[in-house]
Amino acid sequence: MGIQHARLVMYFIVVIASLSACKSDDGAPEVPELREFPGVDERLWPFFIRFEDEAADRGITIDLAREGITGVIQSIDEENVAGTCNFNRQVPNHVMVDEEFFNRVNDLFREFIIFHELGHCTLFRDHLETEDQFGRCTSMMRSGVEDCRDNYSLSTRTTYLDELYDEQFRGDIFRTGAN
Repeated sequence: MGIQHARLVMYFIVVIASLSACKSDDGAPEVPELREFPGVDERLWPFFIRFEDEAADRGITIDLAREGITGVIQSIDEENVAGTCNFNRQVPNHVMVDEEFFNRVNDLFREFIIFHELGHCTLFRDHLETEDQFGRCTSMMRSGVEDCRDNYSLSTRTTYLDELYDEQFRGDIFRTGAN
C-alpha cells in the first residue's frame, strides 16, 4: 500500500506542476487536450494522434473520433494484407491492422500502414500506383500489387505525407469508383 500511495502522490504532483506551468492568456491553467478514440484499440491511438497532427501541420482539420473512425488489431486471414479500411454499412470506416504484422514491424512501418488505411477511411484516397524513375512508389497509397518499391523512411516521410494529404487527391476514391 505504501508504494501505491507514493505513486499516487507523485502522479498528483506531476499533474499539478504541469498545470501550473501552462497558463492561458488570461492566466488560467491550460488543461492538456486528452484525445481518446472510442472503438479504437489503444495501441493505435498514438498513430491516430499523429495522423491528426500531421494533417494539422498542413492546415487540414481532422477529428477521427468525431468522424467515428474505429480500429482494431487482429488477425487478417487474407494473405499479404497488413491492413484494411472497411466501408461497409455494418462497420463503416473501420481500420483493421493485422496483429502478426503489427507485432513484427517497427513504429515507422506501423505508421505507414495505419496512415495508408486512414487515407482510405478519412481522406477517401484511392490507390495510386505511380512510381519514380528508380521504381520507387511515389505514394503511400499504392496497393502493393504493382511493382514499385516502398521508400518510406525518416528521410522521405515528409514527402510521402505531403502527398498523402495533398488536396488534389482527397476524395479520389469517389471519382474512380474503386474500393
